[in-house]
Amino acid sequence: MITHSRRTSYWQAAPLAAVFLVFFVLPLLATLMVSFWSYTGYSIEPAFIFDNYRDAFDRCIVSLPDLCTTFRTYLSTLKFCLIVWLITLVIGFTVSFYLTFHIRSTTTRLVLALLCTIPFWTSNVIRMISWIPLLGRNGLVNQSLIGLGVTNQPLDWLLYSDFSVILAFVHINTVFMIVPIANSMSRIDKSLVEAARDSGATGWQILRHMIIPLSKTGIAIGSIFVITVVMGDFITIGLMGGQQIASAGKVIQTQIGALQFPIAAANAIVLLAIVLMIIAMLIRFIDIRKEL
Repeated sequence: MITHSRRTSYWQAAPLAAVFLVFFVLPLLATLMVSFWSYTGYSIEPAFIFDNYRDAFDRCIVSLPDLCTTFRTYLSTLKFCLIVWLITLVIGFTVSFYLTFHIRSTTTRLVLALLCTIPFWTSNVIRMISWIPLLGRNGLVNQSLIGLGVTNQPLDWLLYSDFSVILAFVHINTVFMIVPIANSMSRIDKSLVEAARDSGATGWQILRHMIIPLSKTGIAIGSIFVITVVMGDFITIGLMGGQQIASAGKVIQTQIGALQFPIAAANAIVLLAIVLMIIAMLIRFIDIRKEL
């Protein structure tokens, strides 16, 4: 028999569960269902076939050891994800460490943390477009390099390249790494650090054996945020890559634009499965519930 307190807990959780069901579970089930439908250039028909998944991967198996377009696209997406994750992790950890252990005043710490987040209140598209006048052939960076004599001609790789895509990703997603890591570091007892320092531990030893292990929950949460955003992104790839760089999210957007919903749904399910596997590996090493 359900007790009154347990019944009350169920009622309290019911609104959030209903939102989760309507806005996550049902759309996900609909996407999974559509991924098995058949389609032609003129129509989409309900069915239960695996042709959409075969179209994406059968040719890849046949063409091995060469990589097909699908595998190259997913590898490109994973490449951007890994590079952006590493850069945002280094920046996020460094900024969080400075704010937590080098700024003594709580007011100053809050002001600096606010300054880190204010630029992220603007639209992602606006922040991406702001790089174009800086990185273009006639942009400020190229003109400065030419004026300083560093180069004789504009550098074409600054814009519409892997470099510009990674730069925009780092610009957009660094805050998602700073906030959870800073939150984890703020819970570390400062007396433990002082005791370790008084015992003769070096700064590297304190960082390696104390700060990093006690911050791993925040690192994992920040990593989940960055990975999920980068893996599914198509706007940044399109704008900063000049519509010339492929990614899994860009492929799905193109297929939706061509009204190829079943194969787009199949690619979305594959992408979701990859992201979930990455997240599963991350949460094996930490207990997120402690942070939440």
